[in-house]
Amino acid sequence: MSGETATSVDQPTADGALARLQNALEGPNTLGQGRAFWLGFAVLVGLLLVYPLLRSSYYVSNTAYLLVSAFLGLSLCLVWGYTGIFSFGQVAFYGVAGYTFGIVSINVTGPVGTIAGLVVAVVAAGAFAFLVGYFMFYGGVSDVYVAIITLAVTLVLNTFMGQTAGEEWAVGAARLGGFNGMTEIPSLALGVGETAVTITDAAFYYFVVGTLLVTYLGLRVLVNSSIGYVMVGIRENQDRTELFGYNTQRVKLGVFTFGGALAGFGGVVYASWGNYIDPSVFGLTFAALPIIWVATGGRKWLGGAIVGTFAITFVSQKLSVFGGEFSLVILGALLLFVILVLPEGFVPQLVRRLGGEDS
Repeated sequence: MSGETATSVDQPTADGALARLQNALEGPNTLGQGRAFWLGFAVLVGLLLVYPLLRSSYYVSNTAYLLVSAFLGLSLCLVWGYTGIFSFGQVAFYGVAGYTFGIVSINVTGPVGTIAGLVVAVVAAGAFAFLVGYFMFYGGVSDVYVAIITLAVTLVLNTFMGQTAGEEWAVGAARLGGFNGMTEIPSLALGVGETAVTITDAAFYYFVVGTLLVTYLGLRVLVNSSIGYVMVGIRENQDRTELFGYNTQRVKLGVFTFGGALAGFGGVVYASWGNYIDPSVFGLTFAALPIIWVATGGRKWLGGAIVGTFAITFVSQKLSVFGGEFSLVILGALLLFVILVLPEGFVPQLVRRLGGEDS
């Protein structure tokens, strides 16, 4: 009798916890829900986990690089797609974090230096985004000028970092390198002393997959929470959202800061992957790419941003080999096609055609 009672009491608790988790991950602000979606999601994660066992180290490393770009795509999706802040300068925070990580990890050797570099770099990117965002949002800058200001900040950083080639442009042992870039950036390492594990090759791939998975699920919870509804409200009609009593300036600043920190994390992982970073991360060409990624995949959906980023980055690699100087022209034409024909992006259209729910 006692066993039956315990079962009857425990079962609703388990179901309740599962229901709360499902409610947190699913909602009108995310694409995909129900058993079919999560089953497909589990299969995709499984394929990603076994991928290094099936391909050579070159393909594994290249796939990890493609996935790293998704952090930058997600940051723009959160800022632009969900909150309506058209930032043309997410790469500024990406680059600032990459350079900061290089400076700290080169000067503080060993695993402690890379861990400290990761933390300091993400904080620096977030702080820089906060500074830029504070003057924009509390200064009453209109949406179109936000794009101009963020692009201007990016180009200023590109010009400045390009002229840091002399020996006097060094922070401790870390030389900025000008257009030649900063070299000898160490790979990420976790642990202390002899127990530390350097994250390279397959370990780096799994690190990227794991952190991207956690980021994606965490952002699903965020955008389906009460703050997520406020973000979408600001995107759709900021004045009306203010009438409901929300401090839209504070919300926009918070989202912009968080987006900068997320882009910064991507910049750290990128610098660790190539052990190198140069001013091209602040260039106009690179600044435009996240907009193409997110707009093509579907800027209002997290999954669309990831798929668009991965697919367009993959195509860009192939075009750079076979298309040469026409690669950017082709990508630009693709962006125009999406804006004119599929303004919501490819992923939402694909989900509808497959009979999935656009939730």
